Amino acid sequence: MGHPALTDDVGFLLSRASGLVVRASNAVLAGHGLRVRPYSVLLLACDAEEGLSQREPADVLGLDPSQVVLLVDELTAAGLVERQVSRTDRRTKLVRATDAGRAVRAAAARDVDGALATQLGDLSAAERTQLQALLTRLVLGGQRAVAV
Repeated sequence: MGHPALTDDVGFLLSRASGLVVRASNAVLAGHGLRVRPYSVLLLACDAEEGLSQREPADVLGLDPSQVVLLVDELTAAGLVERQVSRTDRRTKLVRATDAGRAVRAAAARDVDGALATQLGDLSAAERTQLQALLTRLVLGGQRAVAV
């Protein structure tokens, strides 16, 4: 990819890298009946023992809440999550991972980790750690900037 106008553009490189990782992840997630976005919601649901509101994944993933409703519908139809009424606010529905969802998450995570390792194969372990730290700072800083 010898196009300096593009390789000097950080926005292009981030977008292209994201596309490569998403494509590789979607390829392995397909075997689990998932794609990156519903998988991300499943990860969040699995990490929230008491469940999470549908608003929480929308905020974390930068999606419109209506998009999250559709993703939760998809995961619910697959038996991977369930909606439950909150004990503290009966108007709020919480999303909780099912046992099947936790099992799929574990298997899918192994496959996604393998796909990511392949995509990042040209980087050393230290470079991967540095990349993750830099992207985390970028994403968290971006969330603060949007909230302002």
